[in-house]
Amino acid sequence: MDVGILGPLAVRLNGQSIVPSAGKPRQLLALLAIRAERVVTVPTLMEEIWGDAIPKSAATTLQTYILHLRRKVTAALRGGDAKEVLTTCFGGYRLAVRPEDSDLREFQSLASRGSVALEAGDARAASVTLERALGLWRGPALVDVPVGRVLGVEVLGMEEQRTRVLEQRIEADLLLGRHASLLAELRMLVARHPMNENLAAQLMTALYRSGGVWRALEVFQELRRTLIEELGVEPSHRLQRLHQAVLSGEPELDLDLELETRYAGLRLMRAGG
Repeated sequence: MDVGILGPLAVRLNGQSIVPSAGKPRQLLALLAIRAERVVTVPTLMEEIWGDAIPKSAATTLQTYILHLRRKVTAALRGGDAKEVLTTCFGGYRLAVRPEDSDLREFQSLASRGSVALEAGDARAASVTLERALGLWRGPALVDVPVGRVLGVEVLGMEEQRTRVLEQRIEADLLLGRHASLLAELRMLVARHPMNENLAAQLMTALYRSGGVWRALEVFQELRRTLIEELGVEPSHRLQRLHQAVLSGEPELDLDLELETRYAGLRLMRAGG
């Protein structure tokens, strides 16, 4: 089975798609695919499909959706037992998918390896590995699937993982001296995420090292204005130190400050900041 979650939903068994066209069965399959090899309880599936408006016929309707999915599995298996792929467990259902057959699991594995390489100081390996992870994305996660309450949380988590990996890949490229080549990408990212301090810090660093000192100062002022207007807070101490380093023209932003900024950013990303 090949499972694609990082973009339009794609689930193929023996080369044949088993993704239903109807919205609710598609939701059901998407949630089972995200939580592959784990039991997804009936209440969780109902919450995703109907939210708080669960009808009296929900249990019967859910079984109908499961039957519909199993028919697609049976057709792809060419007569095999669909219950070995989509199994009934105590209290719920489980989709049998090997970790290596899911783009989400591959992304998470590569992201972990890239993060370890970055922390170990191997910026080149980190950049390559993290770029491979990002290359698995084919668009917004589950872009063609109706998203309920449960899937919404899952999608949000995946997009946050994607952003963290992107920040780490850019950090690796900065350490490799690729400042000028990062400017266009960072400008676009900062415009999309105007309150993301990690991206703002990376753009400031890239601009400073590319000779755009005043532009780096502009990035800080724009971030500060946005944070005050939207949240009523000042930029973090880490960003203010970087601002002072740019103002004072520290050569190459001083290695000690660079490393402190880097590891503070990694700690912030791990904490979900």
